[in-house]
Amino acid sequence: MEHGVLVPPVYSPISPAIHPRHERIDQQTAAWAKSFDIGSRELREKLIGHDIGTFAARILPDGDEEVVSLLADFILWLFGVDDGHCEEGELGADPKELVPELSRLLRVAQNPEAPMLTGDSLAAGLRDLRYRMNLHATPGQIARWVDALREYFLSVVWEASHRSKGTVPDLNDYTLMRLYDGATSVVMPLLEMGYGYELQPHERDSTSVRAAAEMAYFIITWDNDLFSYHKESRGQQYYLNVLRVLEHHQAMSPEDALRTAVAQRDRVMCLFLRLSAHLAASGSPQLRQYLTSLTSFIRAAQDWGISSRRYTTPEDPADLPTTFRDTPTDDSTEPLDIPAVSWWWDIVPEGPGGPVPAAPPVPRHRQPAGGEGAAPVPHRPARDRVAMAGHHHCSCA
Repeated sequence: MEHGVLVPPVYSPISPAIHPRHERIDQQTAAWAKSFDIGSRELREKLIGHDIGTFAARILPDGDEEVVSLLADFILWLFGVDDGHCEEGELGADPKELVPELSRLLRVAQNPEAPMLTGDSLAAGLRDLRYRMNLHATPGQIARWVDALREYFLSVVWEASHRSKGTVPDLNDYTLMRLYDGATSVVMPLLEMGYGYELQPHERDSTSVRAAAEMAYFIITWDNDLFSYHKESRGQQYYLNVLRVLEHHQAMSPEDALRTAVAQRDRVMCLFLRLSAHLAASGSPQLRQYLTSLTSFIRAAQDWGISSRRYTTPEDPADLPTTFRDTPTDDSTEPLDIPAVSWWWDIVPEGPGGPVPAAPPVPRHRQPAGGEGAAPVPHRPARDRVAMAGHHHCSCA
């Protein structure tokens, strides 16, 4: 490894899970990428070999298979944008040209019938994703997906600005933008679609639930920075990574930067578990499912991060961990000294710093419906579930 940094097993009290049709989903995603010519041929073959369908199958282990497949295709599409346009393409260092290109793609997501980018493969793939999403999502979920896509595009333009100048942002700015440029928030509406419900605004948009989602983004992206450091630091292109930020702005050695980043993500993991348990105790069945999906997303990213060829890089092996820790390296209840996220600690009830059981899972192959005392209803075909979603969005806390 370039700096001799050995990534240790990270703290993960979340149990692994995977959809039973994960192999089929992965094969379908490979076929989808080929049919829409996502990225260059070289990039497409790389992405197909990264087990992205398996990643999606871990995020929604009990989800509707069509939605899991949709999620897998969407994640591959995101890598087509990030790797093709941003990290490896010319637009990645030219924010002035990247903005209009991403704006056109955003218009396709908003209105796939718009006659824009008609000869562009990424736009064609995005149209297909949006049309399929219409079969599973409510209008509100699609609107939130488009909004999250806008956030993601804004963040990659910010990254392109730093890439064009060769600059490294400070830790606070990096943390804020990493919540979005990791393309985590764009997955949130699909967590709901996968189980056929819609989280009501009074819960989803509450400060505490929003904080729980952001904590999940932080853990996922910090873990990704750890697992991808070997791949990124040995490449020839500009990269942003929390370890590089800590080394650059706080004059840390690579080993100290690694220990600091691990401690940061451990402290946030402890906070996330405490907040999730608190929210689940009084939340609706939909909210409990949402919290469970957040924990699945975290563990899915961890399992995929230490096993995918994208990060293990067999041609230049990365010495990544193969197991996880049962205890955190840092369980302090003190806020991180990062203003963009330090407010998280203000909304979590005081309690011990150690691990707390995560939100209880909703029964397998069932979706929550109705109020707190309502029995879950069986999984339904996509069209039936969308029809139901338009008529019973009650979610009584």
